[in-house]
Amino acid sequence: MNRIDLAFENLKKRDKKALIPFITCGDPNLEETVDNVLRLAEAGANIVELGVPFSDPLADGDVIRNSYCRALKNGTKVKDVFTCGERVREKSEIALVIMVYYNLIFSRGVDKFLKEASESGFDGLIVPDIPLEERGELKEKCEALGLYLIPLVAPTSKERTEKIIKGTKGFVYCVSSNGTTGERSSLNVGVNDYLNMVREHTNVPICLGFGISSREVVKKVKDHCDGVIIGSAVVRRLQEDRVQAFEFLKDIREEI
Repeated sequence: MNRIDLAFENLKKRDKKALIPFITCGDPNLEETVDNVLRLAEAGANIVELGVPFSDPLADGDVIRNSYCRALKNGTKVKDVFTCGERVREKSEIALVIMVYYNLIFSRGVDKFLKEASESGFDGLIVPDIPLEERGELKEKCEALGLYLIPLVAPTSKERTEKIIKGTKGFVYCVSSNGTTGERSSLNVGVNDYLNMVREHTNVPICLGFGISSREVVKKVKDHCDGVIIGSAVVRRLQEDRVQAFEFLKDIREEI
């Protein structure tokens, strides 16, 4: 069974929600990235999203952009993400998802990238910039290797949402609002209605990301989704004070 499915199955038995932090591979270095993944798991994470540093991350705000810049300056390469997966797998069975822009997959070779991702212990991919029309072939190649291609859906028409999430495995990544990643003090008023709409079109878990910055925000949305994805708030704390980052995650874990 894919570890993503296993994570949600175990959470459902305990009536809990998924806690999915995002971190950048190679910020500040590979060794600390591996340690961060393991410590995030200890703090209550069920799935960890590992970002592949990219020079033009269109979907990301300043915190993650700056994190990518630091990782690139440190010399982080795509192959280092696979090394990170292998090292985590030596000590943990936590579900791992790669967040990667399509240009990096294409440059390495689609088949090669997916094979390496599967062999190094990853369970899924999130590709924020792949057009709907090109998802089908990549999704098939992923699933042939036991990987899930996680779709991103934003507040949009029911028809487009239905097309994007058709046949999804793993979970649906619901973007809280149009725009880039980043911490927000509050989410759009209609976010819960939007989550309910997505729920109507799929039986797989739905998770909310973009702007999840505090326990208060999580409290308002937790009854309408199966998990929360937290990126900028974790990345910022890891840079400022690693201990603070893990304590922050433990606090969110208590809420969900």
